[in-house]
Amino acid sequence: MKMTSKPAHPAGFPALRVLILVTGLALAACAWYAFSHWLHRDSDVTWFPPTSSCNLHAEPCSATLGDKGRITLAVQANGQIDALEILPLEVEVDGVTATQVEVDFIGRDMDLGLHRFALSAGAPGHFEGQGQVGICTQNVMPWRARVILETAEGKVGSWFDFDVIRS
Repeated sequence: MKMTSKPAHPAGFPALRVLILVTGLALAACAWYAFSHWLHRDSDVTWFPPTSSCNLHAEPCSATLGDKGRITLAVQANGQIDALEILPLEVEVDGVTATQVEVDFIGRDMDLGLHRFALSAGAPGHFEGQGQVGICTQNVMPWRARVILETAEGKVGSWFDFDVIRS
């Protein structure tokens, strides 16, 4: 008697393997999205709107932190903030004691990834460091610089909007 057996691996299209791969990629993308938003979390920050509009390209920008104090952000950009250029950053803090200062550059209209830069303490109330705005995908890319202070009472911050023109 002759016995026939089925082949261990069918010769057809490996649909199951493709579906497993697609599912794995989808799960990885979801995990990246969740992790990215976890890094950007700012629910523990008390935000104060900027007190006036300013041109961050050319001058320091300030915001009042309610009755707690004032912050000033200066970007040394020689009149124009360009994408991928290393930017010296300075933050002056008045009226509140900050133990740590961070500056985030975030896209106002689209998620452009995490661009968070911790600044080093210098003289009392003075923090400095370097930052960088990501590459522009549009001719004019709207950005927001968020300054976050770590204080004994919790995190406080403000933001300053600016546009980067693709060169």
